[in-house]
Amino acid sequence: MTTVQTHEDPARALTDGAFVPVQTRSERPRSFEPADFGTPTGREVNWKHTPMARIAPLFAPATANDGVSYSFSSGEEFLAPSLKVGDAPRGEFFVPEDITGALAWQGSAEAMHISIPREDELEAPIVLDIEGQGADKRADGHIVIEAGAMSKAIVVLQHTGAAQYNQNLEILVRDGADLTVIALQKWDDEAVHASAHQATVGRDAKLTHFVVSFGGGVVRVNPNLDLTGQGAEGQMYGLSYADDGQHLESQVYMHHNGPETTGDVLYKTALQGKTARAVWIGDVLIGAGATGTDSYEANRNLLLTNGARADSIPNLEIKTGDIKGAGHASATGRFDDEQLFYLQARGIGELEARRLIVLGFLSEIPQKIQVPELQEALLAEIEREIATGVAVGVTA
Repeated sequence: MTTVQTHEDPARALTDGAFVPVQTRSERPRSFEPADFGTPTGREVNWKHTPMARIAPLFAPATANDGVSYSFSSGEEFLAPSLKVGDAPRGEFFVPEDITGALAWQGSAEAMHISIPREDELEAPIVLDIEGQGADKRADGHIVIEAGAMSKAIVVLQHTGAAQYNQNLEILVRDGADLTVIALQKWDDEAVHASAHQATVGRDAKLTHFVVSFGGGVVRVNPNLDLTGQGAEGQMYGLSYADDGQHLESQVYMHHNGPETTGDVLYKTALQGKTARAVWIGDVLIGAGATGTDSYEANRNLLLTNGARADSIPNLEIKTGDIKGAGHASATGRFDDEQLFYLQARGIGELEARRLIVLGFLSEIPQKIQVPELQEALLAEIEREIATGVAVGVTA
């Protein structure tokens, strides 16, 4: 296997052998009507890496809308009254970016609203369990998480079972708040999941956002973070482990809108199996008014077997010269032979050496989660993936 680095000009795309202008995020329809987006064909720039035949069930409305159930393992007391269309703060920041977001909006007559009161500092995380009710069941949903000014909280969304599920997650971080949101995808192999996370972060506020994907057949989680207020901080982390037959995708967007904002993006993926697939597209926009910005994004992919494929596309646009720093990086490759040699030269067997390398590569992300129980559970899940897969064997 060879190391591959992939970059793409965000202003152009290759269609039928000719370069044509790409519709940017700001140019896409600002609409809540699915018909205004049309059914994707796979030729659109934001869909061209997605397996269209497999995700197609999400392009039709959920009629019964019974594909998932919601329950709280902890923190149910922070569940506020549900929000109809037009009820604040629903729609304060969220605007669908594609047909799946519009369907999730229209299919949610009442959106779930998790509200952390002003100045509250929660000792325990709020844990929302979202359980799929069957691989042939469809669901559309919209969830609003609102962190009041100067509050501090952790919200965990755990996805299990199987379903065909469109999901919108609208995150509102008020001035001075410190919010951590962790989206954990532990779906069964038959699940198909598309989710749009859109967040706005106020003055001197901080959002730490995690996307962790281990399960699901096709999982497409696209986070959009707007550092709106002066001094806002955003940290976006991703961890995924793609096995044979899995497609795990994230299109990550960070917009430095206010001055003196800070952003950090780091996504890591391990892939094993001939048809394992991962897609990461990272876009950072530093706006004209975002003076004093400090921003960096990186994506790292570790290929454990022949046939596994990772597409990694970082983009950076800067509209002001008055910044502290900005950069991006992307790398995709196989095991480092020098690392294997180093470990084996010290008496560690090849299989154990491979296990240690994979664990060391991925464990950086769980270590950033400030919930010891969840951190331990994720490390155990990585160990399970390594033990049950072919990563520790000879590549084939």
